[in-house]
Amino acid sequence: MEQILAMTKPSPSATALLACICLLAFISPAVHAEDPYLFFTWKITYGTLSPLGVPQQVILINDQFPGPNINSSSNNNVVINVFNNIDEPFLFTWNGIQQRKNSWQDGMPGTNCPIPPGKNFTYHFQVKDQIGSFFYFPSTGMQRAVGGFGGLRINSRLLIPVPFDPPADDYTVLIGDWYTKSHKVMASTLDAGQNIGNPNGVLINGKTGKDASGKDDQPMFTMEAGKTYRYRICNVGLKLALNFRIQSHVMKLVEMDGSHTVQNDYDSLDVHVGQCLSVLVTADKTPGDYYMATSARFTKYSRNATGIIRYAGSTTPPSSDIPAAPIGWAWSLNQWRSFRWNLTASAARPNPQGSYHYGGINITRTIKLLSSVGLVDGKRRYAINGVSHDNPTTPLKLAEYFEIADKVFQYNIISDDPAPEAMNAIKIAPNVIKATFRDYIEIILQNPERSIQCYHLDGYSFFPLGMGHGKWNPARRSTYNLLDTVSRHTIQVYPRSWTAIALTFDNAGVWNLRSEMWERHYLGQQVYVSVLSPVRSLRDEYNMPDNALLCGAVVGLPLPPPYVI
Repeated sequence: MEQILAMTKPSPSATALLACICLLAFISPAVHAEDPYLFFTWKITYGTLSPLGVPQQVILINDQFPGPNINSSSNNNVVINVFNNIDEPFLFTWNGIQQRKNSWQDGMPGTNCPIPPGKNFTYHFQVKDQIGSFFYFPSTGMQRAVGGFGGLRINSRLLIPVPFDPPADDYTVLIGDWYTKSHKVMASTLDAGQNIGNPNGVLINGKTGKDASGKDDQPMFTMEAGKTYRYRICNVGLKLALNFRIQSHVMKLVEMDGSHTVQNDYDSLDVHVGQCLSVLVTADKTPGDYYMATSARFTKYSRNATGIIRYAGSTTPPSSDIPAAPIGWAWSLNQWRSFRWNLTASAARPNPQGSYHYGGINITRTIKLLSSVGLVDGKRRYAINGVSHDNPTTPLKLAEYFEIADKVFQYNIISDDPAPEAMNAIKIAPNVIKATFRDYIEIILQNPERSIQCYHLDGYSFFPLGMGHGKWNPARRSTYNLLDTVSRHTIQVYPRSWTAIALTFDNAGVWNLRSEMWERHYLGQQVYVSVLSPVRSLRDEYNMPDNALLCGAVVGLPLPPPYVI
């Protein structure tokens, strides 16, 4: 169920009164017009589907797989009443939504108690000062492996110009790898210290593009000749970076992870796990059917999926000649270097310390995060700076709010500059870094392994300053892009390479910095960043919502004093 509260057009007789009200609102800061609301009711259930031709249990939202698309505009209030009708606790997280001052709605196990089976919880958050393409997914256990994900778009408000003409239509394309194992089997496999192996296939919007006999599915999208369309492409998978392309058509990149980009043309684009981007595609070819294709990158094995885009009225099948994906990660690195932030676009963008010139801000702290993998009691674990994160029964955010953090976890058990020998032994514990409110921090993501990695930070967008092969050292700063790197929330780290990001920690709360490769995440390759305001003020953070679920050690405790202005 979806409802949108819309304003009605005032009658001519009300014009004078409306003008007076607007004038009073202008001269009185206490009077504000509330932003529009979007209301949804979602029922979470299991269902049996065969995405790869093998019947398996999947997670449905209102009987849909993938889940419903959320179509919002900047500053809308989104209210989603979630009924958990499966047999496990459940949480949604909203990948890339910054939840300004409101980590209460982030939906990670470190910030929220999960929704128990048979119960419901209402998320209420504002897509504040954001635009672009995002998605949501289940954040508990391995549930993400079997569905529960969907697209989330934030359109620019009408008064804010967009740096391209309105498209004829706007399409969401969710690509990702897929396993035929159940999420419970995958979780128990990981708990036993084994790996889950390679994905069995790749899907586009829940389909491979072929039926059991190898015949093409019906077209996913339709274009009219001569018109231009927007495609929002998100990698919602668990493990594989994917290359996306549209047969015979050029893609004009216009947005990624909520930032407008310089509009370069590409024949294909690498989309790493957790990332989203938008392209414009013009129907300027001979009318017919054309494949869109996605393929695994950086693997020795092949995983592919297709979908058909049809020109209206076409009866011409697509050509079997599908362009191949590029080879090697050097190509991908060079493509990343071609991405540039559109500094002339009038739209929401991060504004650290009152300046768009992020390259001129003094770095107050450098944190090096080194990934590792090893055995603990004979079982595989992944770690950051020698610590493999383990979620306590009391969410970190609740422990902080109720002022019992010292009974639940310790801050800063990892070093900002870990010694290599510290990686030899992995410790399992809650991994929490304390950050100073509004400090501008540089984070170095170091990948010593042969496989690609990908990291996401909740609550923020950040500036990917640079990346390169080998180990990072201070001399690498001379290679940074300090002018127009694209602000993002998810970034890749190539094999045996480093990536440097920077951001101002100006959003109070507890935020998850994680590997987006969900096997790694599940086995501990994540850390939480606690950003505490120096005062308990509503200017910096909202109070815990009245409907917040309580669990662990905070159950039965008296509520702390509320934040005040």
